[in-house]
Amino acid sequence: MAEQFNHQPKTPNIGFRPGAGRDRFTPTAKPKNAKGTLLRIIKIYMRWAKTIFIAILLTIMASVVSVAIPYYVGKTFNTFHIVDRSVDTDKLLSLLIMVVGLYLFGWMLNFLNGVILLRISQKLVYTLRTDFFRKMQKLPLNFYDTRSHGDTMSRITNDVDNISSTIAQTTTQLISSILTLTGSLLVMLHLNIVLTLMVLLCVPMVVFLTKTIATRSRTYFMAQQRSLGTLNGMIEENILGLKMVKAFARQEEILEQFKETNERLCESSKKAQIWSGYMMPLMNVINNLVFAIVAIVGGFLSVNYGLTIGTVVSFLSYSKQFAWPLNSIAGMFNTIQSALAGAERVFEILDYEEEIPDNLDAIDMTNPIGEVDFQDICFSYDKAKPILQNVSFHVNPGEVVALVGETGAGKTTIVNLITRFYDADSGEVRIDGVPIMNIKRNSLRSCFSVVLQDTNLFSGTILDNIRYSKTDATTEEAISAAKIAHAHDFIDKLPKGYETLVCAATDNLSQGQRQLISIARAVLCDSPVLILDEATSSVDTKTEKEIQKALVSLMKNRTSFLIAHRLSTIRDADHIMVIGDGKILECGNHENLMNEHGRYYEMVMSQMGRIVTSDYAS
Repeated sequence: MAEQFNHQPKTPNIGFRPGAGRDRFTPTAKPKNAKGTLLRIIKIYMRWAKTIFIAILLTIMASVVSVAIPYYVGKTFNTFHIVDRSVDTDKLLSLLIMVVGLYLFGWMLNFLNGVILLRISQKLVYTLRTDFFRKMQKLPLNFYDTRSHGDTMSRITNDVDNISSTIAQTTTQLISSILTLTGSLLVMLHLNIVLTLMVLLCVPMVVFLTKTIATRSRTYFMAQQRSLGTLNGMIEENILGLKMVKAFARQEEILEQFKETNERLCESSKKAQIWSGYMMPLMNVINNLVFAIVAIVGGFLSVNYGLTIGTVVSFLSYSKQFAWPLNSIAGMFNTIQSALAGAERVFEILDYEEEIPDNLDAIDMTNPIGEVDFQDICFSYDKAKPILQNVSFHVNPGEVVALVGETGAGKTTIVNLITRFYDADSGEVRIDGVPIMNIKRNSLRSCFSVVLQDTNLFSGTILDNIRYSKTDATTEEAISAAKIAHAHDFIDKLPKGYETLVCAATDNLSQGQRQLISIARAVLCDSPVLILDEATSSVDTKTEKEIQKALVSLMKNRTSFLIAHRLSTIRDADHIMVIGDGKILECGNHENLMNEHGRYYEMVMSQMGRIVTSDYAS
């Protein structure tokens, strides 16, 4: 059937208090488009517009209450008449009840507001993570091939958490701080301008203090984050490569490297915490200083100009609470900037171009037989570097095709195009005479059983992993598939047999055993096209031969594509295609290609040695 292979070679990405503690000075990533990102977040929040409106209303009411309390506390003192040493008992009692009521009402407002914000935050997390994970299922394969998996995981966990815990609560706290400052300032101006100016003395002092400490501590926090990242990377590498560390006796050197990095982290953390720790004591100094100034000036005005004691008491209360909103506002701007930067990272994925959707007239495959056509296929991952150039071939149902060639020649690419993990730049791939672009993806991929070189096991039992390709399979069918794949013997010897728990991150199974489970999964799928991409690369020679015998019977009624570097595993294939330079260099069966003394012959000889020449010639 060699004449069927027509190859045409051609040229060829809060539970915290804002303004206090280390969060105030941690390194801040700045968003590229803060306004657009914020508007987009607001749009998401508007899904719960009524609840958000209630939260804002409660915030405004709580701010009004916090401003009103000092005013009425001062009023209570004015019920005491110093001149005649009398007390307006009725008025005092009513004012005390009002103050207590305001405190209780303010607590209730803050409690309700906190509950509402937490509910909204969790709804936002749920919505964003659901949208993000749904998006991940629709992203093209090249997204995962070109991006760090750890970065993607960080976006769906840390960045989403940062959005919910920061923006929802910080935004309302920002509103509360601004309203508290504005309301307090208006009331103070109404009561006494001179004392208001005394209270405002704290503004330049707070600004100067915040700027000074933030400048110093930010440097140390950035050094801390860098050292922490280095330390985490070192720990991860050491855990993953522990066998190599022990094999080459590098424990002492690794320990020394760890100590050095840990010492740098300790030093930068210590300085960062010391500098950020200055903030609270110095803020108290400023508050107490302003409090003393207000008390002295208020006493002077009270004695010499008849200012009521209640007004002085009110100003003393305002002086104690006026500095905190200032510091909070300064801290929250950085916090919101950081959250917006995280939101941009999340939205970047949500806006990423998805796989081309199925055509509206796409069909479902019915009773596929496994005929495959490549017609003038051109493809490149990077447009400047073509991988395949005008590749054409035809495979009849039930034929076994082996793809060989150097690493990066395009063998796996051909498989990726057949399964439509990638779409060709030009040309057409057909299954059973139907262009794959006209077949629904799920229906198309049900035509294939795939075993890749990198095995993937999912959290669950071994039985669950075998059934992954066919969730409705019975236990007996799964065990039968495991026997064909020569996995039953080692599974049966495990303490819990097929109920043994496995996951991708653990090392309780050898790579070869994991690959056998992957082969059993493909066997159970029972699809008309079988794809084996270095499927036996991690098993020993004896097991490989046994698997090959089992796969021979498995491949009899299936179109099979084999990718292998060990050429001994593909010598019985109906067709062997040598891939290189973006085209099919040679095609034919093993005997014909050996007789041609071309590229395939050179590969076999370099791998097997001249000593076996007579064996191949026979």
